[in-house]
Order: sequence, then structure tokens, then C-alpha cells
Amino acid sequence: MRRPGDPPPDPRAAAGPTVVLAYLIRRLTAVVVMLLVVTLVTFGIFYVIPKLTGSDPAAMFIGKQADPGAVEGVREKLGLGDPILVQFWNFISGIFVGRDYTGGGSSFHCDAPCFGYSFRTEQEIWPVLTERLPVTLSLAAGACVLWVVVGVTTGIISALKRGTAIDRTAMTIALAGVSLPIYFTALLSLAIFRTQLGWFDAEYVDIASDPLGWFSGLVLPWVTLAFLYAAMYARLTRATMLEVLGEDYIRTARAKGLSEPVVVGKHALRSTMTPILTILGMDLGALVGGAILTETAFSLPGLGQAAVKAIGDFDLPLILGVTLIAAAAVVLANLVVDILYSVIDPRVRLS
Repeated sequence: MRRPGDPPPDPRAAAGPTVVLAYLIRRLTAVVVMLLVVTLVTFGIFYVIPKLTGSDPAAMFIGKQADPGAVEGVREKLGLGDPILVQFWNFISGIFVGRDYTGGGSSFHCDAPCFGYSFRTEQEIWPVLTERLPVTLSLAAGACVLWVVVGVTTGIISALKRGTAIDRTAMTIALAGVSLPIYFTALLSLAIFRTQLGWFDAEYVDIASDPLGWFSGLVLPWVTLAFLYAAMYARLTRATMLEVLGEDYIRTARAKGLSEPVVVGKHALRSTMTPILTILGMDLGALVGGAILTETAFSLPGLGQAAVKAIGDFDLPLILGVTLIAAAAVVLANLVVDILYSVIDPRVRLS
């Protein structure tokens, strides 16, 4: 109980469990709504493109030698003749409870989560996505650790050594990293380290079957992808750190006699990490949807490579599946970032 004369409670105090739970419920509701909107828009594009191009998804499902009767049977079986809202409802319900395809004298069941069937391979989309997702997650996670550690550390050192040779050298390298296209650095690293020196494995292997081969096959993709992002993070960290080091509370901390590592590590770094977290959530979420150029250059069987092949084959169900995975990754990554804001900076409240 607050006694007379006591100061009012600090509105920035740590949120209690009830506040956190209410915040999570609101954000998760927003996530569901956002994913539904993305699904509707993507599905609408999926529905409109065949009409604009004059193609027939049912004929694409069968192949070039399509018998008219077989095409009509596939159209009935896949529900391609239904109104778009009916098709959309069948697609959404199939994700949660599965879906039965009947018509044309045959029937088959697609287990939940059902994202439909590939027009080219006639395989279920979800197993294809789950087979390729670990490759993309391995690439994104390893590269993320590298670029955050290297980029943030380089940015901090450059800010503390402003105007010195260390600062100029680091920012020159960072500028090169931002400027060089990733396909150029990928091909260059392949030519030097894999073709000429033979240091790393040429094929991706599963971590469960060969952990050392898995690591060796991903070193070059990790470094290539991290080089681009580390350069951007180094420049952003340096600019933000320089701004924070000029704040009054940093001068006050130094005036109190705190050591420079404490001033930088405890006080300045927390404020610096807020914009870093913002772009990290977006970058990592986007990479989970597929690092297209990196996976293509290094022949990694991930979601990015699957997306490129699906676009080339006009395999609309697979394109739809990859798009939804990417959208879910971006939305969930931003949700995690918003929660981490309150952990890094106590001034941020979950509201």
C-alpha cells in the first residue's frame, strides 16, 4: 500500500504476468489476422494469374498430353471450378483439418496441414516444404550468428576508434560488402576456396547423418551471406553508437567514474541494440522464406531454390506455400523482436 507522500509508481516498471499475457494475446491475434490477409491476397493472385495468362491449372497438373476428359476430372477433383471464396475456404480448412479431393472417378486425402498438390510433381506441398526448410534454417541461423557478432563488434570498435585507421579500414570493407552483389561474392568464393583450393564440401548433407560434412558444406554460404549483412550492421551500429555516446546520460556515467567497458557495454550498447533488433527481425524472417541468390549459387536445396524452380515451372501451389512460410516467418520474427525490446530497454513497455 502506498503511503501519503510516497512517489507515484513508475509507469515504466516491469510489466506483470497479466500485462504480458494480454500483450501476447493481442499480438498473436494480430499475427493470425495478418497471415489470413496475406493468404487471401496470395490466393487471389494464384486465382487471377491463370486467367490473365490464359493457362489452365488442371491441364498443367496433368501435363502437355492432356485429354479433355481427364482435365475436367482434375478440375473437379481439385475444386478449380469453384468460386474463389469456396476455394479459399477449402484451402484454409485444409491447413488445419486436411482435405479430401474427390472427382473424376477417384479420390485421395491430403493430411493436415494440407497446402495442396504440386502441378509438376503431383506431390503434396507440405512435405516438400518441410524437407527443404531445415536447409534454409541452417543457412539463415549460421549466417545470422556470424553477421551479428562480426557486424555489431566492428561497428562498436569503429565508433570507439572514430577517425583512426581502424575506423577507416573497417568502414571501407563494410562499404565494399554493401556494394558487391551477393552472387558475385558467392561465385568468387566458390572459384577460390572450393574449386582451386578444395577446402570445403560441394554438397549439402543432413546434420544428423554427417555433422562435419554439414558444417563444411555451409561454411562458404554462411560467410558469403554474412559478409553482406555484417557490412550493413557494422555501418548501422557505428552510426547509432556515435549518436548514443553523445547523450547526456553517457556523459553522466563517465563523470561518475564508471569504467569505459561499463559505460559502453551496460549503458550505450542497450540503446544501440534497439534499431539493430528491428532490422534483425525483418532480415532473419525474410531469410527463412529463402535466401534465393545464395541457395541458387551454392546449389542448396532450400526454400529459395524451390521458389525459383516453382516460378520457372509456373507451379502455383508451391509458390503459394513458400510465400506463406515466408510471411509467417517475418510476422513471427517481428513479434519476437517486439518482446525483446522490453528486455533490452526497460523504458519500452508491452502495451
